[in-house]
Parts: sequence; C-alpha cells; structure tokens
Amino acid sequence: MATKIKLMRLGKMREPHYRIVVADARTKRDGRSIETIGEYHPKSDPSVIKVDGDRAAYWLGVGAQPTEAVTAILKVTGDWQKFKGLPAPEPMKLPAEKPDKQALFNAALAEVSGEPGADSAATTPKKKATKASAPKAEAPAAEAPAADEPSTETAGA
Repeated sequence: MATKIKLMRLGKMREPHYRIVVADARTKRDGRSIETIGEYHPKSDPSVIKVDGDRAAYWLGVGAQPTEAVTAILKVTGDWQKFKGLPAPEPMKLPAEKPDKQALFNAALAEVSGEPGADSAATTPKKKATKASAPKAEAPAAEAPAADEPSTETAGA
C-alpha cells in the first residue's frame, strides 16, 4: 500500500486549520487516515506548526511520500533535514508571549487614580475636602449683602 503524508483540512471558510496525517494515497483529502502526526495553523501570526518528529521520521523511513506542502513544513521544523542528513535550519519563529491581564489592569488602574501601585484607591475626592472649599466660596457672597444693608439703612434715615 502506497502511503502519503498530507494535509487534512479542518476549520471554517477563510479560517483553515490542517492536520498532518499519514493516509493511503488513494483516499480523499479529508478522508480516512492512518495516523495524525501534527498540526498546521497558517492564519496565526506566526504560523503554528506542531509535528511529532519521531513519527514523521518513522513514516518517512518506511517509504511514505510527503506532499509538497508537507515537505515545506517538514523543512521549516527541521525534520526533513534530519531524515536526509542535512544541516539543521534556523529556528522557527515563536509567537510573542501575551502580557498578564492582571498586571495590565493594575497598571491602568494606577494610571487612572494617579497613584503608583494603588490597587484599591478611591476615584472620588473625600467629602471633607469639598466642605472645606464650600465656606470659602460663601464668605464673599455673605460680605456683599452686608455692604448693601448699610447703604439701605443710610438711605432710610
């Protein structure tokens, strides 16, 4: 039986995911497979490639023929070079680590509150501070009517 190492398409429209499978050469693209040896997600940035190198080497050793796409993937991972005895390729790009959401939230909270590292700081000023500013605003208003009263008294006399 002739075996091929090929891609089995999964996912939805415009969002493909592939499994790297070993299957009989006569089966359909998404038909029955003998073994799954890896995954390929081309839409991720950078593309996610996971291949079981030992199983890939075994199937290549017993005569399974990879398709062009699978050959390219095996060259990127370095499994093709190991099988052929060639020098190893440069390492694959890995996705950048995502920052911790809790740390981002705490940093944003500290920025809004104006205090560095304040986790539970109040966002409104204290009530005592507003009362202290209110009498100062009333004092000039109280003096203005007092100035008006003596003028009325002198006018009435």
